[in-house]
Amino acid sequence: MTAIPATQLREREVLRRLAGQVAQLAARPIESEKRRLWFEHNQLKPTRPLIFCDPENGWNEIITPADLDCTGQLPRLWEMRLRKEVFWGEQMCDDRVTVPIFELPHFYTESDWGMHEIRIGGEQGGSYTWESPLKDYADLPRLHFPLISINYPATEQALSLASQVFGDLLQVRLKTEWWWTFGLTWSLINLRGLTQVMYDLHDHPDDLHRLMAFLRDGNMAKLDYLEQNGLLSLNNDGTYVGSGGFGWTEELPQPDFNGQVRICDMWGFAESQETSGISPGMFAEFIFPYQYPLLERFGLNCYGCCEPLDKRWHIVEKLPHLRRISVSPWANISFMAERLGNRYIFSMKPSPTDLAMPDFDEEHIRRKMRRSMQITRDCRVEVIMKDNNTICNDPQRVVRWVRIAREESESL
Repeated sequence: MTAIPATQLREREVLRRLAGQVAQLAARPIESEKRRLWFEHNQLKPTRPLIFCDPENGWNEIITPADLDCTGQLPRLWEMRLRKEVFWGEQMCDDRVTVPIFELPHFYTESDWGMHEIRIGGEQGGSYTWESPLKDYADLPRLHFPLISINYPATEQALSLASQVFGDLLQVRLKTEWWWTFGLTWSLINLRGLTQVMYDLHDHPDDLHRLMAFLRDGNMAKLDYLEQNGLLSLNNDGTYVGSGGFGWTEELPQPDFNGQVRICDMWGFAESQETSGISPGMFAEFIFPYQYPLLERFGLNCYGCCEPLDKRWHIVEKLPHLRRISVSPWANISFMAERLGNRYIFSMKPSPTDLAMPDFDEEHIRRKMRRSMQITRDCRVEVIMKDNNTICNDPQRVVRWVRIAREESESL
């Protein structure tokens, strides 16, 4: 019998120790209380404002490569995930629920649309521009729907390994998040270019409609493939849905659910940040009609991310099964509070700039948070800190931000 290398044994011990910490955190009574609050919040029942902070790129400043004990590529990925869970539960102390589950996605590849942009720059998460491949609409016939190819042996191998390492500590579960948004415009501007799309709205409207229809149909085909092949998982749990908030709800799956997940059993999401500079009329003509049939298939829907929705709310509110609305730092918060009321989730997005400035101005953050809480006091509010590119190498900033947000929400 071949002996297991000492390095692998050490890495297994590191991962099991962290998994044990996650299991202990998940067993705390506070986790059940947070879960209950999300259920009520997502059903539009009155609760205190719920708070969630995802440092995003700031995680690299909270848990640095030097903080990781594992050396193998896969163990380091798993270690990073577990350390995030521990930090969320022990230090961040927001309303994210710690669960005793370790999820693994399928190993798969997804092709492009037949063309792919060439990125220029962007190393180490920095800014970039790109060269768009669809130079002429005469090349539209070269496009094809993306194809998904799943590596089942690699998937099963990873699941088996995770079960060996964590099986008695955490539930190991296969769950793939196959998409983030069905907004379509990210694919559009990668193919055509943002500046060119702005010209197309005037110079090539019919061709732009053809391209948007193709993107819609390609995403429809993707949903059909995933549904028909039993590849979907419910997101009515601690899954992050939309651009903020979690999916805990008893309204999904549908009453006739038989165990195989359908699109109608899930939360859906779309946004169109890339078209913030176009008029509501152009959004209504060129973007919204292609998003609508995709979101129509979902049981509950989220809409919006960084784009301000106050100017196009009269359009977006026509979506079916609409529940969670993003209110970005650039939106008119008073207008949106009046329109959303207690009929939708008001997903408040404070500016991440406050965590990136050289000086962390707690009083400034507190004043803004207090004003926002007062304006939205009759709404169903969640406060989501995200889109952080840096927290100035100060992990305590996210901890302090959560504390301020909680204190102000509890002072209403």
